Amino acid sequence: MASLIPGYNYDIFISYRQKDNKGDGWVSEFVEALKTELESTFKEEISVYFDINPHDGLLETHDVDESLKEKLKCLVFIPIISRTYCDPKSFAWEHEFKAFVEQTSHDQFGLKIKLPNGNVASRVLPVCIHDLEETDIKEFESVLGAVLRGIEFIYKSAGVNRPLRSNEDNPHDNLNRTIYRDQINKVALAIKEIINGIKESENQSHRITKEPLELIPEKKRSLKIKILTGSLIILVLFVMGYLFIPKILEPSGPVDKSIAVLPFTNLSNDPEQEYFSDGIVEAILTHLFKVGELRVISSTSTKRYKNTELSIKDIARELGVASVLEGSVQKIGNNVRITAQLIDAKTDVHLWSEIYDRNISDIFSIQSEVAQNVARELKSTLTAEEKKQIEKNQTNNPEAYNLYLQGRYFWNKRTEEGLNKSVEYFEKAIAVDPEYALAYAGLADAYFIQAYWGWIPKSEGFNKSKETVIKALNIDKNLSEAHTVLGTLYNYKEWNWEEARKELKLACELNPNFVTAHHYYSELLDILGENKEARIQINRALELDPYLPVLHMLSGPYYYYNEGKLKECLEEINILEELDPDYAEGGFHWTEFYIYVKQNEGLKAANALQKVMINDTLIADQIKAFYDKSGINGLWNLIIERELNNTNPNSYSLARWFSMLERKNEALDWLEKSFENPPSAIPRINCISDFDNIRSESRFQAIIEKMGLSEYQKRN
Repeated sequence: MASLIPGYNYDIFISYRQKDNKGDGWVSEFVEALKTELESTFKEEISVYFDINPHDGLLETHDVDESLKEKLKCLVFIPIISRTYCDPKSFAWEHEFKAFVEQTSHDQFGLKIKLPNGNVASRVLPVCIHDLEETDIKEFESVLGAVLRGIEFIYKSAGVNRPLRSNEDNPHDNLNRTIYRDQINKVALAIKEIINGIKESENQSHRITKEPLELIPEKKRSLKIKILTGSLIILVLFVMGYLFIPKILEPSGPVDKSIAVLPFTNLSNDPEQEYFSDGIVEAILTHLFKVGELRVISSTSTKRYKNTELSIKDIARELGVASVLEGSVQKIGNNVRITAQLIDAKTDVHLWSEIYDRNISDIFSIQSEVAQNVARELKSTLTAEEKKQIEKNQTNNPEAYNLYLQGRYFWNKRTEEGLNKSVEYFEKAIAVDPEYALAYAGLADAYFIQAYWGWIPKSEGFNKSKETVIKALNIDKNLSEAHTVLGTLYNYKEWNWEEARKELKLACELNPNFVTAHHYYSELLDILGENKEARIQINRALELDPYLPVLHMLSGPYYYYNEGKLKECLEEINILEELDPDYAEGGFHWTEFYIYVKQNEGLKAANALQKVMINDTLIADQIKAFYDKSGINGLWNLIIERELNNTNPNSYSLARWFSMLERKNEALDWLEKSFENPPSAIPRINCISDFDNIRSESRFQAIIEKMGLSEYQKRN
């Protein structure tokens, strides 16, 4: 029977190892079922070549290559991929699979076909009946020149790797959740899609060549004209070659190496496994962060897309990335199945996909493999050190790792309760694995934040943080997370500015995708008056984690007191209120109040002050009355009097307010009082514009000198 396309002998060629059809005749059964499915899929009759010869290959007296040459002239080639198929010594591999790829690569349509929906597919459509070893997959892909993307007919349960039967005894036990008839239907539909693509390609070719060119008789021309014409043509060709050929030969533009990893779907029946699914994503991200050429969005920004109805394209646009990794996790007992697929967000084309069926003890190697495959598909070159870091596991203990993930989850909340819980989980992780450097780094960071915000005694917290981070670095000297904490301790605890710069810069270099490193580095640069560089670092952090509230909490004030961009600062306040209204309370609304005071917009300033005092209903109710009676001055009198009446007034805030009101002596008095027991934020007086009114005063300069900031100080 001829093919649907003139010049081809068959539509489909099915290739297999004869030994895979022995016993229950699985391949023959598949072919018969596929033929039946094709009849209900195509209006036309589809021709299928299937060698039912019970021996592996044609008779020895036949010329194999010549015998198969015509039969291989088909539209779609289906290899039945088994544990034995990927054998360079086998007949099917050498004389069918390799021969088809070679032959088709040079025919009129080529090996790859553009489908009607715009995607691209190979004319080799693998049907997989076994999970393959990594070496076999690489062997197959080396011939095909592309990733192995097949339709699976694999029955999977603990310790089982065999073809899916049409009538399974216990279909509900199949971890793959595949149904034989559904997979047959997928094959038929895939064939139809490929053949439609070939037909469309053929039609376009016919449309182009349908109208023959009309030949115009050439008039006799003199030899001189011919020579001049020829010379002119040569000159034009030379100029065109000089101008355009280099551009044609130039490589295409760089690949956009930005990626977001979406929350993986939990396919386990147990909702408690949700945390395990989230942990897999965190682990993959941890590995991807180590690839210097990639820009990887942090999970605190991608978690908002869990169970979203937005398309991949919309998510990618919001996050500003070119590709998205999505997947699912299913854990049953000690077995785990992880699926992962990398998608080009612009074209919706699947760049790479894989299914991992492993024992839970292999979970760490899976995460490393996924990261390396993603890096490869995004054309990222791994340095030897990056590859080493990706393959390295901070712990081989799943329990310790799970406890660490829970610690980071609560750490990210940046609340007093959240930090307390994070300390508990980090300590538990260390108890399970005393050599877990990442857990020590997390614990050190938690201690630092607790001390910074006064949730534990400052000296106690900073000292515990320093001791813990040194333990982390003794275990792993190249741990970015540990260098980040050490750098910020040098910054806020020891005022050792250049050591802080060295540590934080190193942290960013060791892991360019570690958001906290850029976050803390920006704070140091801001204190040192290097405002442009501080903006670069905070913007980099926002690129990596655009929905992390603490970053907007910093970015807004940078606009306000460094860059004089009040509109941009207010925009950051609005973003923060949308992301986390509770987080926006307090500090950020003070900034909003200061802005409206500077702009002399009293009513808006009063509204902002009400947000600041939202938990103090007595004061909040008085704000409007004070403003109506005395304007903005009335608001200042209210907050200053309220603070002075506290048992322990905030010296730092009073110094700032009196400076803004140009009451210099009072401002300096309170600033000196604040320096007696300095708050963590006091180095920021070097960069905050609200202190500009007293910056040139000798008493102010004395404090700057004591902090070692004289050479970095901001100038009026």
